[in-house]
Amino acid sequence: MGAVLSDVGLLLGAEAVVEEGAAEVTFAPSTASQTQNGVGRVVAAAGESGVPAAPEERLRISPNLEARVTEGLRVSVERPQPFRILADGRETRHASWAESPAELFAEAGIPFSPRDQILINGELAGWDDPLPQAAIIAEENRTGGGAVWELTERDPLRIEVNRSIRLTVYEDSIPYTIHTLSETVGEALREAEITIYLGDNVQPSLGTPVSAGLRVLIQRSTPVSLLADGVLYKTRTQSNLVGDVLTEVGVGFSGLDEVYPPLDAELYPDMQIQIVRVREEIEFVDDIAPFDTVWEGDRDLLIDTLEERPGAYGITRERYRVLFRDGEEVARTLEDVWEAQEPRDRVRVYGQKIVPRTFFDDTGQEFTYWRVIRMRATSYSAATAGVSPSVPWYGYTRTGDRMRKGVVAVDPAVVPLRTRVYVSGYGIGDALDTGGNIRNRRIDLGYDDHNLVLWSRWVDVYLLWPPPPESDILWVIPLSPIEPR
Repeated sequence: MGAVLSDVGLLLGAEAVVEEGAAEVTFAPSTASQTQNGVGRVVAAAGESGVPAAPEERLRISPNLEARVTEGLRVSVERPQPFRILADGRETRHASWAESPAELFAEAGIPFSPRDQILINGELAGWDDPLPQAAIIAEENRTGGGAVWELTERDPLRIEVNRSIRLTVYEDSIPYTIHTLSETVGEALREAEITIYLGDNVQPSLGTPVSAGLRVLIQRSTPVSLLADGVLYKTRTQSNLVGDVLTEVGVGFSGLDEVYPPLDAELYPDMQIQIVRVREEIEFVDDIAPFDTVWEGDRDLLIDTLEERPGAYGITRERYRVLFRDGEEVARTLEDVWEAQEPRDRVRVYGQKIVPRTFFDDTGQEFTYWRVIRMRATSYSAATAGVSPSVPWYGYTRTGDRMRKGVVAVDPAVVPLRTRVYVSGYGIGDALDTGGNIRNRRIDLGYDDHNLVLWSRWVDVYLLWPPPPESDILWVIPLSPIEPR
């Protein structure tokens, strides 16, 4: 087989290795040496100038070179895959049987780090990922004859390397190293899953471009919480004292307010700070004593006239000093007690002055009266009085008089019995009767059974002169019933 391959030119200008790969033997341009276990390595013959041909190529040939040629023998010749490697600003062409980028770079002698970024034909790949097969390009338009293998070639795989940059990070004076492909410090820290809080101080700033050998200093903020006025604040700070945190958050305190821990206390992670709002108030408490109502008669005040002199509550005042913590009362101290106002009775003055007054009825007759009362008037007769005709007192009044027109029933506490009254539309009546429902400002106008007129309205009732003895006069008449407005 070695002689046949030399005759067809496959062993010229290239180096070949039989698939099983063992001992190596150098070949002349058209001859092949025997190798152990039937494996040979063909090295390209030098050109006429004595310079080896390029690029170097290793072939995988089966069956081996010492196999005898027989009719129908199938021969397999495989070429290694071509690569274009772009690293560190240089392009290197290399042909290899490597199965992964890491194996390829080791074989080509190009240093790499697992943190470097690799792109195969523009696509991200891992260092241990299997290498894809390059596409075969057929030269169909090539003129002239020649073997099939001379009319095809493989498009080299483009492998590009982006070198990771090493950064030294000092976090609270503890150094460690990270490698990054990011463009800025902030992106590099995020890629490394290093959390930066708003209160942390990073030098250089997060937007600084990444460069080799850059040192990044992270000064961590201290997480603290503050409870004030019912609001819980959570923050991070570069300050060292409790008082400085309050200034940063913008929560003030004054007067008797209490701060825990104290303002000069040093901060530590997750410290809980509390402001207790403390205030004192002076509070007055009044003990109210009710006043009494006293009725007094005034002989200079016209009857049925009322005047009122207001009363005053008695006030005993206590002064307390009250202490509040966060709005809740925690202490109360009595400081003083005094009588702020003496009680004073309310005096209602009713008139007791009676003078004769006159009026004219519809006929022009003049009447003299001493009092006029607004009353609710109804009417009745012996038959409608609710008394059975079989009883001896049927048809008689409270005073024993016969029931007739001109007899009126009244409340004797308001209109003394046997008082003469005048009712417009009725005429003169004698208060000779009473009734179970005739109370206060009620009057029942009497009739004979044959001339009964039904009444149900409010009227002015004039008590005609002369007045009764003062002992029989009710100076203040109850307002019942009340005339509707």
